[in-house]
Order: sequence, then C-alpha cells, then structure tokens
Amino acid sequence: MDFIYAVVPPQVLNQIFVGLSRTTILFIVSSGMSLILGVLRIPNVAHGSLYMIGAFMSFTIAKVFGGGATGFWMALVLVPVAVAVLSLIVERGLFQFLYEREHLMLLLLTFACSLVFGDLVKLVWGAEYKSVPVPHMFQGFVPLFGGIPFPLYNMFLLIVGPVVAVILWLIVNKTKIGKIARAAAVDREMVGAVGINVSWVFAVVFMIGCLLAGLGGALVAPTVSVTLGMDHTLIMEAFLIVIIGGLGNIWGALLGALIFGLSQSLGILIWPQFGIIFPYLAVIIVLLFRPTGLLKSTW
Repeated sequence: MDFIYAVVPPQVLNQIFVGLSRTTILFIVSSGMSLILGVLRIPNVAHGSLYMIGAFMSFTIAKVFGGGATGFWMALVLVPVAVAVLSLIVERGLFQFLYEREHLMLLLLTFACSLVFGDLVKLVWGAEYKSVPVPHMFQGFVPLFGGIPFPLYNMFLLIVGPVVAVILWLIVNKTKIGKIARAAAVDREMVGAVGINVSWVFAVVFMIGCLLAGLGGALVAPTVSVTLGMDHTLIMEAFLIVIIGGLGNIWGALLGALIFGLSQSLGILIWPQFGIIFPYLAVIIVLLFRPTGLLKSTW
C-alpha cells in the first residue's frame, strides 16, 4: 500500500477518515432534520435537543444493562425508539394543530420546545457531564491500508453511515408510507382527498426524523462528554448542512455533511488554532456559488 501513502501523506489520509467518521454523525442527525423540513416544512430547532436526550439516554441504558457490549447494543436499539416515542407525543399533542401556521411561528415554537427539553435533561440527569464507555469490542485501532492506526469505533461509524443512508433511501422511495409522504409534501389536500389520513403520515415522518436524532446521540455518546449544551453546536451545524445541501433534500444532507466534516477535519490539520473556521468558510463559498444549495430544494 506504499503507493497510496506516496500519493496522500499518512497524516492527511488519517484526517480524511476521521472527518468521514464525523460526517456519519452529522449526516444521521441532519438527514432527520431535512426529512422533517422537506415533508412537514417545520424548521425543527428542537432536533438538537433530541440528539442530546439520546446521548443521555445512552448513558442510563448502558448503565442499567451493566455497560460493556450489552449496554452499548441495547442503547443503540432502545434510545432511537424512546426518542421517537417522545417525539410522537410532542407531535400529537402540539405540532399536528400548527402545520398551517407561518414558518416563523413554528421556528419559535420548536425553539421553546428545545428550552423545555434542556430543562428536562437537567432535571433528570443533572448538570454534571456523563461518560459512556466504548465497548471492549470497539476499543483499539485498525491499520489503515496496512499502516497508520485508526480507532476501531470510528471505523464502525464509517460502516453505520452508508447503512443508514440506504435504509433511509428505501423508506422514502420504496415504501408506501414514503411515497405518500412525498406526495403529501407536494399537495396535502389532494392526498387527503383520496382518503389517506395525512395527519398520521406526517406523524410517522416526524417520528422517523426524530428517531435519527436519537440514533445520532446514541452513536456519538461513547466518543464525547455527554453534557448539557452539547446540542447547541450540533443544531447550528445541522442547519448549515441542510442549507448548503438543499432544504429538505436528504442526499443534499449527505453531501453537506461530507463537506462540513471533511473541511473541519482537514482544517485542524492545516491550521490547528483556527481549524474550526474552515467548515464555515466552506459554507460561505458554497452559498456564494449555489445560494439555494447544492441539490434541488423541496421548498
């Protein structure tokens, strides 16, 4: 594999793979937001809070099941479901009555929900940070192309990302609920006129989108300190990814996450002190040339 290292220096290759694993988390969370934005037309600021709740739930579930591999896998299965159920309660109790309202009102409403969720997390889990251990099976490193070591858990994330993308594509394009949701996004009255309960279609789409936020929280928990406020940066990044990808376009979310994740990772390598500004520069450059996003917006 020496020819690969001759073309791309090992440290650059390592940063590219680190950026791709970061892209996985960004894509999973922003694709859920994009799905909700594309079908329900709700700019869901509370999406980041659900991601944070997912991370805290991972801590609790991993602890209940004794940590280790069992705790990790149970958290990965149960957390997205629990977050989806929570989102369904909020959607049925609140959002279903407000779909026809202006976007600004919906934006403020979801912002209020994010504040409530933040207080809820503080009440249940406290203000101290939590940590979720990486399961033993994902500890250690694997050699990239037979050379530089790469964290095994990051390699796991690189596998999860494409799997989630394919499943999401199948749900949206190959299932009945996905086709109805796409039709309802274009003309809700027409879909309702043929006897389909559009309200419940929207509820299912909202639940799937929020499930992805919970999944993102469960996946990121072993790699970061789980703490209050971890949703603030994520929600800003997710909105930027959705904007540069094309509002409501799931594949645009994938493309935007790739740009954001890779520019962030390579920026740290190029200029460590100011590496954080590179993804935002990338967003500015994209929007200068493609003000409506890289792919077709559904708005």
